[in-house]
Amino acid sequence: MSLDLVALALLMGAVTYPSRALPILAPGIERLPPRALEYLRLVGPGVLAALAAVSVLVVREGGAAPTLHIGIEFAAVLAGIAVVRWRRNVFLGIAVAVILVALVRAIAPA
Repeated sequence: MSLDLVALALLMGAVTYPSRALPILAPGIERLPPRALEYLRLVGPGVLAALAAVSVLVVREGGAAPTLHIGIEFAAVLAGIAVVRWRRNVFLGIAVAVILVALVRAIAPA
């Protein structure tokens, strides 16, 4: 592991900490309108989904332009979304997606 990755992880933590600690850093936030609280509650998962979508759907090979890639990762994301909607459990949806990708990669390595 390189020290660049450690520095990057620390930087990411410093940048994302305020949004995760908003209830602690902003006393009285619970007095915001319910719609604003719901929006703030969904910012983290929305950002995570956007980052995951780029990793799942966009492939760059060499210096080529990005191309759309629909493979097992995309299917796992759809399965995870379906489980989250069905069971209302984000952790279970993520677990299903990760296990699906791991099983397919173990059975048919690239």
